[in-house]
Amino acid sequence: REGRASLCSFLLGTSVAALPLLLGSSPALLAGPGLRGRLALALHVAGVNAALLLLYPRPLYKIAVRACFLGFAFGCGLLLSAGRSAWRHFGWYMCSLSLFHYSEYLVTAINNPRSLSLDSFLLNHSFEYNLAALSSWVEFTLEKLFFPELKQITWLSTVGLLMVIFGDCLRKAAMLTAGSNFNHIVQNEKSDTHTLVTSGVYGWFRHPSYVGWFYWSIGTQVLLCNPICVVGYALASWRFFRERIEEEEITLIHFFGEEYLEYKRKVPSGLPFIKGVKLEL
Repeated sequence: REGRASLCSFLLGTSVAALPLLLGSSPALLAGPGLRGRLALALHVAGVNAALLLLYPRPLYKIAVRACFLGFAFGCGLLLSAGRSAWRHFGWYMCSLSLFHYSEYLVTAINNPRSLSLDSFLLNHSFEYNLAALSSWVEFTLEKLFFPELKQITWLSTVGLLMVIFGDCLRKAAMLTAGSNFNHIVQNEKSDTHTLVTSGVYGWFRHPSYVGWFYWSIGTQVLLCNPICVVGYALASWRFFRERIEEEEITLIHFFGEEYLEYKRKVPSGLPFIKGVKLEL
């Protein structure tokens, strides 16, 4: 039920991309300084929110409004991508970011509905995550103002987009393969349904969801041609996942014992220079 409501709301938000067709104008009109485009966006937001209030009771509305916001961001990203302005690559980024967060919720709803919550959108992942996102927006804007040619390297942005697609697809494949074993929160107690998944993408890497997120996050900054944030994201993500993997593997060894140790010996973590927890014999 929650998954269906979120999908309908996401598509409703994405419908903002159809406004140029309804207005008989180019996509650039909505991103431009003119009053007509801004008024159309304001009316669209107000109309969609009114529809959500009428369609869904309070608990579902909280889900719907978040999904709709992500759909709206995705639709605006499509409009920016369709134009020829200097913000075109930022439109790619908006599509990538909004789709990543929405698909986290949708796949969880399909895969492990018992763990589903508003936190499954990962919109409030952490203060550090939000600060990193804000930093990338500030860097892109400042460099666009002072070094506009740096933001027009289409081949580099295309490489970043491919990294984003690869990383997100790998992460979602990991979530789907793990099924109900996947949870956004590291589990400290083993449930009756917990099994050690070693098939599919887990036969390539021990932590494919982290590998996917790692390359997705760096790819977003390559896409934006943000040299400072590329380095910052790579270092911060590497440190975060090194600590997260060590913490998680201690739990997995406690859960599965020798079975996990044998799997650990055969399959790499997937992240550069991260071998996982070290055991002293």
